[in-house]
Amino acid sequence: MDELRGLLEEVVRKFNQRASEDQKVRDELKDTERRIVIKLSDGPLYNMHLKDCSLSDLAEGDVPGAEITLESDVKTLTAVLRKEMGPMKAMALKKIRLKADLEDLFRLRKLLSS
Repeated sequence: MDELRGLLEEVVRKFNQRASEDQKVRDELKDTERRIVIKLSDGPLYNMHLKDCSLSDLAEGDVPGAEITLESDVKTLTAVLRKEMGPMKAMALKKIRLKADLEDLFRLRKLLSS
C-alpha cells in the first residue's frame, strides 16, 4: 500500500511540474476545477483536487460529489503506474473504471498521453 501511495504522489508531483512548465497544459486546464477520488476495492480511498492548474497533495478519504472517480484494485493500479500494464488494456479488461463526463475523459486522455 505504501508503494502505491508513493506512485500516486509521484504522479501528482510530475503533473504539477509539467503544468507549471507547459503553457499548453495551463491553457487546457484554465478555469478547470475538479474533485478526484480513487476507490480501491482492496485498499483505502484517495482524493485530490485539481484547481488553478495544480493537483493538491494526495489525501485519504472520500470526497462527496467528486467529478472524476477512478475505481480499481491495488495490484492493477500499481501495475499501471509502474507501466507494467497499459491503462487502456486495464480499462478493456474492466480492471480500471473511470467515471467522469465525456469532456473530462478526453481531457484526461490528452493530458496523460502527451
